[in-house]
Amino acid sequence: MNISTGGTTDDSIPVTDRRGHEPEALDVIPPARMARLVEDVGVRKVGLSLLSTLTLGVLAGAFIAFGSMFFTVTITGSEFGYGPTRLLGGMAFSLGLVLVIIGGAELFTGNSLIVMAWANRSITIRALLRNWTIVYAGNLIGALATAGLVHLSGTLLLGGGEVGQTASAIALEKLSLDPIQAFVRGVLCNILVCLAVWMCFAARSVSGKILAIIFPVTAFVALGFEH
Repeated sequence: MNISTGGTTDDSIPVTDRRGHEPEALDVIPPARMARLVEDVGVRKVGLSLLSTLTLGVLAGAFIAFGSMFFTVTITGSEFGYGPTRLLGGMAFSLGLVLVIIGGAELFTGNSLIVMAWANRSITIRALLRNWTIVYAGNLIGALATAGLVHLSGTLLLGGGEVGQTASAIALEKLSLDPIQAFVRGVLCNILVCLAVWMCFAARSVSGKILAIIFPVTAFVALGFEH
């Protein structure tokens, strides 16, 4: 069918283009638009007040702590072997980033993508570092507060104290890492976390965002990277 515009016809141009939108395949936002969305979100994030940024950072720290606790309980007493156990644990840990993304909290690792707005000169380096500093502090506060609440709740005593023993073993293993190992594992982890956040911008639905999160997060946990 020919569509006439001003006396001329061009069937080679998609109708969506004539309305000023990019043609899209299936139900996925194309990468070019994703990049613009990431940049716009970055600009909005650095524009938040100190109190808002800190509060959202505290929430993110708490959400990730919930995911970590879910991971700990899931792998406690597992008889599936190392690989399958880490796989199940990684899926459980995904809860943390799902809560962060869907709940709109501010997580330091995910906010690394704000660098795209800086690279495009939409924000200053000072604004970028301010956001990262406040969010990191908020994440730490939220994680420590949640750890304290978990301790007071007696959750670590579940399974006859096995959950607490698993948590202690995980902490000791992390503390025993060589500094270079810990740093590299952190870099590798953040690559996958940023990929998870990036892919969320391609999804239009909550279920799509959750699926985009689960696989990268499960992968970094199963591979033993450090968040």
